[in-house]
Amino acid sequence: MSSNRLSRGLNGKDLITVGIFSAVYFVINFAFMLLSALHPILWILMPGFIAVFSGIPFLLMCTKVQKPGGVLLMGVITGLIYFVTGMFTVIILVTFVIACALAELSRAMMKYASFKGNLAAFVMFSLGMTGSPLPIWLTRDSFFAQISSQGMPESYIETLKAISSPTMLIVLFAAPVIGAFIGAYIAKGMFKKHFIKAGIV
Repeated sequence: MSSNRLSRGLNGKDLITVGIFSAVYFVINFAFMLLSALHPILWILMPGFIAVFSGIPFLLMCTKVQKPGGVLLMGVITGLIYFVTGMFTVIILVTFVIACALAELSRAMMKYASFKGNLAAFVMFSLGMTGSPLPIWLTRDSFFAQISSQGMPESYIETLKAISSPTMLIVLFAAPVIGAFIGAYIAKGMFKKHFIKAGIV
């Protein structure tokens, strides 16, 4: 990738590409958010599950948009959709800002066409979703009071209280890292087997 092309920044085609894959990413997010209502453990593990299934759209976006700002824009679009749907919190804003900044740094340091660089970016980006369950630990009392007032079943709340130990906080952060590695290598296999042959990447 030449420095001249990088210096031009994102163009209209890039913005559309990022927008499309951001929408796909959010659909995956939303599906696992719905599933997390079945049991609290699914909510804590949600960032990991999302990472496993979002490897293909994220890596495809990185392959097609080998420029600064693509991952950051994906994070901004995801955040805006969260805001519009009423699922936005300050904590998830903070985690996504940090995650996107580190992801952009990873891509820049390892060059935009590097699988290792994009893998590192995906790990960082996936950690951004820890901001969804993180209030369980950071603002515990007010968080449980809030979800109780919103009509969350008492059985769900009590189970969530019981399993949200310091050990599970470690699991919360480990899950998206492991999930991102799995998702990235699934994507890499799919690229070789299908997308490259089809001329998609």
